[in-house]
Amino acid sequence: MPAPTPRTPTTASEGPMSYAIFQLARTHRAHAAAMLREMDLHPGQELLLMQLLDRDGQTQSELLESVGLDHSTVSKSLRRMQDAGLLVREPAEHDRRVMVVHLTDKGRAMREPIAAMWQALEDTSTRTLSAQQAESFVRTAYAVADALNSRVLPQEEAK
Repeated sequence: MPAPTPRTPTTASEGPMSYAIFQLARTHRAHAAAMLREMDLHPGQELLLMQLLDRDGQTQSELLESVGLDHSTVSKSLRRMQDAGLLVREPAEHDRRVMVVHLTDKGRAMREPIAAMWQALEDTSTRTLSAQQAESFVRTAYAVADALNSRVLPQEEAK
């Protein structure tokens, strides 16, 4: 039986879409995290693996930029993934201070399990939607993200 939708706090009534996005993100992340635990991965590690599966041998800075996470989160994730045997980090030839990340065979073998996990998550997430509704949701979600990304944050306005 699905969990009941929590009652929307009255103060959130001024931003019903924002509250719905919060609820969706939290629920989606929880489902993804459970699926990732079955694969011995932590949330976000699959994003790093997907980037490396598309282009192995990226620098930590390139990975940081491609996944949009902060430096400490990426560094901690890469360290855990290296300890798990999924990747190796080596100094770059052009600059020994720059670390280049390469997948191991074990890391490359994660392509199919990750793809299957994302497909299963997609199937679960969209099971009550028509194909048109799912496509519309994706367009809308990216439009909202673009609007938020183009907005100057309050601390930037004060500078």
